[in-house]
Amino acid sequence: MSEHQQFVSSKDLYLRLLRYARPYLKVFAISLLAMIIAAGTEPAFARLMKPLVDGNFSKSSDTNLMLVPAMIVGLFLLRAVASFINDYASSWLSSRIVLDLRMEMFDRLLSLPVRYFDDQPSGTLLSKIAFDVSNVTQAGLNIITVVVKDGVTIISLMALLLYTDWQLTLICFTAIPAAAVSIRYTGKRLRGLSRNQQQAMAETTQVLEEAINGQRIVKIFGGQVYESKRINTLANQLRLNGVKQVASSSINTGLTQLMVSIALAVVIYFASMRAASGAFTAGDFVSFITAMTMMFGPLKRITSVNDSLQRGLAAAESVFALLDQLPEKDAGTRQISRAKGQLELRDVQLYYQTPDRLALKGINLTVQPGETIALVGSSGSGKTTLVNLLPLFYRPTAGEILLDDVPLEQIQLASLRDNISLVSQEVVLFNDTVSANIAYGRLQNTTPEKIRKAAEDAFALDFIEKMSEGFDTLIGEKGVRLSGGQRQRLAIARALLKDSPILILDEATSALDTQSERQVQAALERLMQGRTTIVIAHRLSTIENADRIVVMNHGEIVEIGTHAELLAKQGHYAMLHRMQFREEAAS
Repeated sequence: MSEHQQFVSSKDLYLRLLRYARPYLKVFAISLLAMIIAAGTEPAFARLMKPLVDGNFSKSSDTNLMLVPAMIVGLFLLRAVASFINDYASSWLSSRIVLDLRMEMFDRLLSLPVRYFDDQPSGTLLSKIAFDVSNVTQAGLNIITVVVKDGVTIISLMALLLYTDWQLTLICFTAIPAAAVSIRYTGKRLRGLSRNQQQAMAETTQVLEEAINGQRIVKIFGGQVYESKRINTLANQLRLNGVKQVASSSINTGLTQLMVSIALAVVIYFASMRAASGAFTAGDFVSFITAMTMMFGPLKRITSVNDSLQRGLAAAESVFALLDQLPEKDAGTRQISRAKGQLELRDVQLYYQTPDRLALKGINLTVQPGETIALVGSSGSGKTTLVNLLPLFYRPTAGEILLDDVPLEQIQLASLRDNISLVSQEVVLFNDTVSANIAYGRLQNTTPEKIRKAAEDAFALDFIEKMSEGFDTLIGEKGVRLSGGQRQRLAIARALLKDSPILILDEATSALDTQSERQVQAALERLMQGRTTIVIAHRLSTIENADRIVVMNHGEIVEIGTHAELLAKQGHYAMLHRMQFREEAAS
């Protein structure tokens, strides 16, 4: 949670939250009206006790014996209808606000820069969207329902009490200041406990996600006990926080009810004395006591609502902290239909954390349209960092990059990325059909014929047609039902279908066995035809035919040339080549 969010007042948070109800004011108004009607039936019922007792139970009365009972039935029928309308409208409105918030959070998440995801555990983000946003409604319409309905009930009953006997009613007010102090103190504590609860929930989600995604490593390295201890620690934090929240809320409710009960006892004593002296009729006494006892339920809910309010406001802090994150910078105004594919990097530098730790230092490189450039170097040399600059996943901290002589900063992000395809070692596939994974995103309306052609060109058609439902087969989470080579060929098919003029291949074959690598390499060669291609290669044998090989070391370009030229130089590339040749020979 960002630091400034911790000091936002409850009022500001609540008003910001209520703005999400503006589009649904009609439903909100219906809900409020139904609440008021339902609340109004409470004092009406208490008031009916007077004619019921004074009239129906008096021998001298000529009151219609069926009138008051019929009025009571009618009153409860009205209450039932009003309560149903209120419950339905409130539930619809709450769920709608949650949906709007959740979608706004998800859309903001997709618009955030890559650096934000580098700094945030995925479990924390999942917890915000899955759990925190649901708790927000506790500070929204659920609170309004209690406050308005029970508030109107209490005020109406209080008005009836004042009307019946104002002197006795004033005794009730003695409990209000003490109750207010108790609520204020408890509210601060509950807010802090709710923040701790959300943080523990986010960490628990993170550990669960890591354990599930890494279950093979957990098993092979015997990490079950370690992971169990991590979850136990976090789950115990959740448990303790929950107990503390219940204890604080219970103490607050108990103290408030104790104060009210003392006031009620005093009122009953004096009311009994007045009734005995004849200043009170039996009907007045029953009506007064009925109204007093009917206030217990609303008072209990009103005093308990602070618990839900503080949980909801703490969740709102978390939700708005995400929504207040600045989206990815997109100041470009130019659109390009299809780029020629010329790339130029001019004195490009990049640092991640501090300026004295440069990831890239003075990179100067020009790539001609249709040229294949291979980036090689040891781990940490800056190869992947460099290609991440081309779609502006990261932005240079100095220098500039041009596409067809146009600075990337001047091009709209969507237009720039439409001209770039990416196939990486970590293939990203979704738990969807084969067809949906090939024709992904803006390609989703592609005809089945074109999808089939892309799969054929990627040498994927053979294994797809052998699957149970062909192109309509679900491939499981991250394509778990496919082999590594099959996943890579689906990614290549996706890139072929996009048909972008610029292609980035980030160690696309490094994790494959020899047979799979041959199949994928054949598909890649078909994909690279006629495109500007940047290849990050692990196996140097796969890039010997590149137009040029760029050798990187510690964030700098140290050599550029063809495979034969660089071997002849006997420099850094030749050393890497000899080392890899010895490793392959030894294996």
